[in-house]
Amino acid sequence: MPDAAPGAANRPAPDPAAPASLEVAGLAFAYPDGHQALFGVDFRVARGERVALLGPNGAGKTTLVLHLNGILTGGAGTVTVAGLPVGRRHMAEIRRRVGIVFQDPDDQLFMPTVREDVAFGPAAAGLRGPELEERVDRALALVGMGGFKDRPPHHLSFGQRRRVAVATVLAMEPEILVLDEPSSNLDPASRRELADILRALDVTVLMVTHDLPYALELCPRSLILSEGVIAADGATAEVLADDALMRAHRLELPFGFDPRTAGRR
Repeated sequence: MPDAAPGAANRPAPDPAAPASLEVAGLAFAYPDGHQALFGVDFRVARGERVALLGPNGAGKTTLVLHLNGILTGGAGTVTVAGLPVGRRHMAEIRRRVGIVFQDPDDQLFMPTVREDVAFGPAAAGLRGPELEERVDRALALVGMGGFKDRPPHHLSFGQRRRVAVATVLAMEPEILVLDEPSSNLDPASRRELADILRALDVTVLMVTHDLPYALELCPRSLILSEGVIAADGATAEVLADDALMRAHRLELPFGFDPRTAGRR
């Protein structure tokens, strides 16, 4: 595994007794056509944790993520973000606190320049003048894109666009950063650079991924969501090393990759 980004190694491990960034209790949801996607999901993520959400296609991962900021509602159970129940009363604050970075950065980048894309959310929330510029500069610095403010996003590489997409979310100063397949379509150098950035962020991370080595590299804890329920919750290395568990939920490691020895020097 690459070395941690500056500052990451000195950050204390999250305290499981600390206030939760995210609590999901008894979450069940069926679509209007009758398809039941979630059957009672329960888990808690402490502030500052980095957790991978793993599972086969069709397991309910997207449905779960869309409940975290209220895009989907109306099922049974509760979702609580930083002590606030997800619902109509707190929806604006919930959507500020839960930032979702989509798999395709072009779904988030639509303005003429990088600066305008990153400023869009804070400006819509009422930020203006020097405070807005400071917010933009800070978000771009966190992802190593400070020198690209005036560039059109479509002139950037795919990896650079993904980093700018992360900056558009960080500019809202979220409680939780939700990443949908963050390593997909990245070359090895861009993949490593993004990992360094994500390790250094002082934010709770929920990473939805099929890239199991990336989950091991970045997330000490993993959840397996399978057939609408949490089938496993534990240390990522232990989850990935459980051959029977992996087979049961259609998860496969790359050929030759051993989570028991990965990262040893």
